[in-house]
Amino acid sequence: MIHLVLCWHFHQPDYRTEDGRYFLPWTYLHAIKDYADMASHLEAQPDMSAVVNFVPILLEQLDDYVEQFRNGAIRDPLLAALVEPDLGQYSHAHRRTLVESCFKLNFATMVDPFPGYSRLARLWQAAAEDGEAEVDYFSDQYLADLVTWYHLAWTGETVRREHAWLVAMMKKGSGFELEERQALYRLIGEVIADLIPRYGALAERGQVELSATPHSHPIAPLLIDFQSAREARPGLHLPAAKTYPGGPARVQAHVDTALAAHAERFGKPPAGLWPAEGSISTPTLELFSKAGVRWVASGEGVLRHSLHDAGLDPSRPSAWLSRPCRLPGQSTAMFFRDDHLSDLIGFEYKGWFAQDAVRHFLRTLEDRYRHMPLADPVVTVVLDGENAWEYYPYNGWYFLSELYQALAEHPTIRVTTFTEYLDLFPANVAELPTLTAGSWVYGDFTTWMGDPAKNRAWDLLCAAKTAYDERIAGLPEERRREAELQLRSCESSD
Repeated sequence: MIHLVLCWHFHQPDYRTEDGRYFLPWTYLHAIKDYADMASHLEAQPDMSAVVNFVPILLEQLDDYVEQFRNGAIRDPLLAALVEPDLGQYSHAHRRTLVESCFKLNFATMVDPFPGYSRLARLWQAAAEDGEAEVDYFSDQYLADLVTWYHLAWTGETVRREHAWLVAMMKKGSGFELEERQALYRLIGEVIADLIPRYGALAERGQVELSATPHSHPIAPLLIDFQSAREARPGLHLPAAKTYPGGPARVQAHVDTALAAHAERFGKPPAGLWPAEGSISTPTLELFSKAGVRWVASGEGVLRHSLHDAGLDPSRPSAWLSRPCRLPGQSTAMFFRDDHLSDLIGFEYKGWFAQDAVRHFLRTLEDRYRHMPLADPVVTVVLDGENAWEYYPYNGWYFLSELYQALAEHPTIRVTTFTEYLDLFPANVAELPTLTAGSWVYGDFTTWMGDPAKNRAWDLLCAAKTAYDERIAGLPEERRREAELQLRSCESSD
């Protein structure tokens, strides 16, 4: 039997300014499209299991949107525009920002299929043929239709199938009235408010394992020790600063806050973590182990570099990919992402017919793992739970429906979770002699450190942290809390 773990990573960085206003709308848009759809697919297939990873800073923003809907004080300008009674009072700059915002999406799957939306796009494109379009030439109704269509396009496929009036609005195509926009607005609030309870219920019945990430998505190994960037890339240029001030304590703060935030919302702390960008190192694993983290997951590139540095054959990692590993003397198990299988879903299958893609995925999985010498091998597939679906027809509805049904019925592939696999097959955990620090991106940290601009940014962050340390004790309690939140955001990978 092959055991498959599908781990969906949900993450949005903090899009709030100091006064709590949102400068980008991606948190609530992905909530009503992707996070809602992903919950519905699991609810529709009770025999399907998965790991769902929530980054705490995303959960905080979802809670914040729920509060905005509750008190009616919307701090997201795009969401507020949806129910603005008088779009004509917007300034020239505000109108242009609104129009440009409403064309930030994948046209092939979210504009072109809808005649009403396509017409609005063609009008804007025609006006811009000879230079910058003059936004004041477009009527208030154009703006109302555009902001309505943008939100209609961002509703999940399962949301549309549950609410026939959404489809009726799409068929209407234009001339949307304020009452229709308000109905759409209320639905958005309801979908967001239901998300955390829905995933909590899936976890309660054992169908989903909920995991977390250190609070604001920091690259923990770099915060702990800049030298970790040279483990996979020995000649890498490092920042002028020797180390991030108090780095281990800062990582501990992100971990402690994440475990507490998760327990507050879901009733208990998570058993495992997907570290930001799958970034791990030996000191990071030691910190996780002391915090009681039972498992982490990372990328195949980290495994390859670790095998090479241990004097093992890195060209044939499948035998190691098929089992969790531990470092000597540590309790936290490591699962490593099968990059090929994960990337097929993330990047390749968007242009395939759903049945063909599912057949290809299952055949590829079996071909790679059915002849493993290890009994009951585990296959780890990890990818974002939001970004891929924008490029799939119908937000991936057909692909995910077909995939989940095929997996639930498959005779030799069993879906599981990381914790369940460790419970069932503790003897399958291997000892990895050494761990080479890295992330799931190329197996190293070059995305975040190594060139002059990135290194300069680290030096500026180090200077900011030094100033923080010098002044934090003298601040009032409320200002200390605000400074801590800001520091966490500055330490994020984003």
